[in-house]
Amino acid sequence: MALIFATVLSACDNSAGQLSKTPNLYSTGKFYPTEHVPDSLRTVAPQMYFVTDRASVTKAGALAGYSASRSDSMVFGSAKVQFGDAVDWADLVRQTHSDSGQRFSTLTPQPAQEIVRFPVTPLPFERRDGGIHNLPGPEAEYQHQVRLFQAAIREEIKRTGNGRMLIYVHGVKNDFDDSLTVLANLWHFTGRASLPIAFSWPAGNNGVFGYFKDREAGEFSIFHLKELLRMLAAVPEVEDIDIVAHSRGTEIATSALRELIIEQRAKGKKPKLALKTGTLILAAADLDVGVMRQRLMAEHFAEAFEQINVYINDNDSALHLSSTLTSVPRFGASRAADFRPGELESLGRIGLVYFIQVETAGGMYGHSYFRQNPGVMSDIALTLRTRAFPGSTLRPLDLDEQNFWTLHPNYPLERLPELSPIDGR
Repeated sequence: MALIFATVLSACDNSAGQLSKTPNLYSTGKFYPTEHVPDSLRTVAPQMYFVTDRASVTKAGALAGYSASRSDSMVFGSAKVQFGDAVDWADLVRQTHSDSGQRFSTLTPQPAQEIVRFPVTPLPFERRDGGIHNLPGPEAEYQHQVRLFQAAIREEIKRTGNGRMLIYVHGVKNDFDDSLTVLANLWHFTGRASLPIAFSWPAGNNGVFGYFKDREAGEFSIFHLKELLRMLAAVPEVEDIDIVAHSRGTEIATSALRELIIEQRAKGKKPKLALKTGTLILAAADLDVGVMRQRLMAEHFAEAFEQINVYINDNDSALHLSSTLTSVPRFGASRAADFRPGELESLGRIGLVYFIQVETAGGMYGHSYFRQNPGVMSDIALTLRTRAFPGSTLRPLDLDEQNFWTLHPNYPLERLPELSPIDGR
């Protein structure tokens, strides 16, 4: 059973290197916000950014990528991603609007470039003045690298005019290139109106126990994700930070965010303002429903965000197998019966957490339906482009009697009003 579990759940996305099918939103040949994309981003080989604590791989003394092994030294860098066979920007826009269901042959990351390499953590420390403090020299060097990171972010915001951040946290069995290509999908279909950063943790371990090694690697990476979020929030030019997390990446993201929220409350600050957190999207969340209830819901985690969208798929076989082995429902495959009476109604009243049941998301879409299903990708695009809430004119989802929102296969066709190319931004 363990072998079956590891095999099914680790097979997260066999098409991560392809551009997703055209979202329903764009299949009529309209609505992609071309006019709003700045000239500097109208390219078929845009630059993606990344922060990783994967170990680097070198060949002939040069950086050749990053592995599934861990590194105590966090890196900030960039890599261009080539959008398949698109000739130029106009050709890419035409293919974005195609309703043929075609896919580009590949999304190909070009060689990564390191911009900032942080010192190994934990930094050397000592006990002094009744507390534990990092040694002055190593602390000064670390803060120097922080300033270099923040200067690079400010420069990119100045170049593109995009002060909103889009962070993608992948799941298990994803390698470094996967994190960049999925991010490129999300960023492109949401209108290129953000600065895209992949948080690429040491997943992709092979073998029967690869899934379990990946889980532990996720725990290892929580501190580094916290550091990334802290550094971004401290940049004055950063407006909001949106986060999309998938599968076990949802555990890393919510754990890091929870600890940061507690930290800000301890300082007497409002987490939403201090952390600049915007929308949080949890897709196919490989999380224990009970743990989420006690660690997040009980601590009013949601008040730190504009909204939290939880995409649920009853046909996610990977999460159902996880539930069977752990005897606990998984958040990404939860049902109304998994919640206490009145719990969903309470969440509905606060207007911040939305459970979105995706119809017919199984089969060919599998565990990675969030980026392969044209309806789900449409809803993600509408959410991040318009900041609209479920049930509004711009996100015409249906609310069922159990307080789950339903996303139909053809969503949002025939129910979406004329959408401005820049939709009010």
